[in-house]
Amino acid sequence: MDKIYTAVCFSLLALALGASQLSCKKTDGYNTITSTDKTKPAIVTDIKVANFNGGAYITYTLPKSPNILYVQATYPINDTKTRQTKSSYYSDSITVSGFAKSQDYKVTLYVVSRAEVKSDSVVVTVHPDTPAYLLALPTVKMAPDFGGVNISVINHLKANIGVITISPDITNRLQIINQNYNNFDSLNYSLRGFDTLPKKFGIYTTDEWDNVSDTVYATIKPIYETQMTKSLFKSYVLPSDVLPYDDLRKLDNLWDNNIKEPTYNTRQPINPLIWPAWMTFDMGQAAKLSRYTMVGRTGDAPGEFMWGYGTPQTWVIWGRADAPVDEDMPDSTGLPPLGQMTPKGWINMGLFNAPAKPSGLPNPQFSSADLAFWQAGFPFNFDLSLPKVRYIRFECLTNMGGTNNFFDMNEMTFFGDPR
Repeated sequence: MDKIYTAVCFSLLALALGASQLSCKKTDGYNTITSTDKTKPAIVTDIKVANFNGGAYITYTLPKSPNILYVQATYPINDTKTRQTKSSYYSDSITVSGFAKSQDYKVTLYVVSRAEVKSDSVVVTVHPDTPAYLLALPTVKMAPDFGGVNISVINHLKANIGVITISPDITNRLQIINQNYNNFDSLNYSLRGFDTLPKKFGIYTTDEWDNVSDTVYATIKPIYETQMTKSLFKSYVLPSDVLPYDDLRKLDNLWDNNIKEPTYNTRQPINPLIWPAWMTFDMGQAAKLSRYTMVGRTGDAPGEFMWGYGTPQTWVIWGRADAPVDEDMPDSTGLPPLGQMTPKGWINMGLFNAPAKPSGLPNPQFSSADLAFWQAGFPFNFDLSLPKVRYIRFECLTNMGGTNNFFDMNEMTFFGDPR
């Protein structure tokens, strides 16, 4: 599930970065080349520089001539690459960006006529502030996680950056094992599927101009993890639990390894209406849980119920190792702290919120990536400090349809260490 999720997110973010790279080269608002006047234009004057992270704004005064087409800036951004930026004659400024470091760079400015004749060059020095990808590098943290390594990064500028993870293969050659492109202010994710033996991981950051940071390394010993055995799962109905819609849409559908209909569905509406609503089940063995995935209801037609109807939007997972005791569960305003108990012994395993549709399309529209993301299951981590539990109580606080009088799901899969 994690691999599918990572692939979907990487594809979407790589496309977004690609679009961003293309947009940097776009030149709007230029006059068409209609002049045969080969007169060399005059240069820009009154040049001023305002530096920012990874770039600079350059303002100037244009020569007084109706024959100007644009201003062109040519500049190196690192030891091997040179960029070219153009600005329409309607503007009195040009932006230069993509610089690899915070240091002096020479930018050469030309005025270009409508006959594509260049002025003499004017060289201006810029000194950009530290680019975003380098600001992010010192914030990189790696920690042991179930089945792998947990990675966190802070991207205060919300710039387009890439977080690249490398690790030695069986020949001890460093290989890229994950690429995570994003523009979030913070990033926290785990790479899984590794043995429990100590393993070397390295991370470097990059940006949309292919600038690359140094690499930070850590040796991580992944924590043991396995998928909980679904054949041991069974419902454990307590008096206050919500009942299923009917015998076809029973609780057992949540662990039948089938993401098609029939799904698990509560009564609709819950009668009598008690909200929030919850249900309880037994995993058949106690385990220190690491994570889980939840697949919402898709419907008979692909995408029929996605991001709507009864799929939970916000919920709490409760757990305990001893035999369950029934009680009315608190809503979101009365939750005990994470890892703490209710008066009758239910441990707060976390308050969760379903992620938004990756494409951002309004319902009922969706993309193929949206469908793949949904069917892979939303991934959620449990806090490493939580104790072993056997019994799970799922409390739905709100559903995606906003009706908040029933909920439904297709599948839940749990991972952890039952030893």
